[in-house]
Amino acid sequence: MTNMRPHKSTLLKVVILGDGGVGKSCLMNRFVSNRYDENNFHTIGVEFMNKDVNVDSEKYTLQIWDTAGQERFRALRTPFYRGSDVCLLCYAIDDHDSFRGLKQWREEFLHYADVKSERFPFIVNDLASQCRQVSSDEVKQWCEKFHIVSYIETSSKTAANVSEAFTLAIRQWKHMERIAEVELKSQDIIDLTKSIRLAQNRFCCTGGSRNISGSLESEDESMYSPSPSRFGRRPMPRPVEQHYQL
Repeated sequence: MTNMRPHKSTLLKVVILGDGGVGKSCLMNRFVSNRYDENNFHTIGVEFMNKDVNVDSEKYTLQIWDTAGQERFRALRTPFYRGSDVCLLCYAIDDHDSFRGLKQWREEFLHYADVKSERFPFIVNDLASQCRQVSSDEVKQWCEKFHIVSYIETSSKTAANVSEAFTLAIRQWKHMERIAEVELKSQDIIDLTKSIRLAQNRFCCTGGSRNISGSLESEDESMYSPSPSRFGRRPMPRPVEQHYQL
């Protein structure tokens, strides 16, 4: 029997942002546990749930963080932005104020997560409703303005496009990771055709280090011809001539 080594699962941190009451908790619960509660209470601070998924024959573990949308919980939620891989911006199509608030949520996330907008995948997640106050054209213009490449409408109540939204987020993250890898490889390339100019003043650590501007050749020669002054030996006195008479 062949011992097959299981594929390692990639852990991704997903943060869901948006005004209070747009359905962030309903979106997370529908995706993770496939249940929907219309009387769901507002999130206090932050909550998170895990879910294992397979996308394009690769395993992922999504750590999904649901944040409170009220301003009074801002100090509690912002520390959890750092280290995020995917951000889902949520609004309700029957609440135009929640759509206008996306600009503030985007800026808040970029500030506290310390990421660049052009390098980070954003998914605008739209919760479907009967009374639409935000048109599709308005959403497309907003995405073009802020360089958001992915947009999808979902419904936590009917489970429409909920799984597709997270799959789209994973694929977008993977695409951005490939771009980052190519950029890093291009920066690490060393051009071997360029000539390297070596330093002219080169000396050994045993000689010539005290006087860089002096004559190094004399210092090097003195290393091979030991002198009394170098090794501290005193010169031997000459013998005194003495004469004796017989």
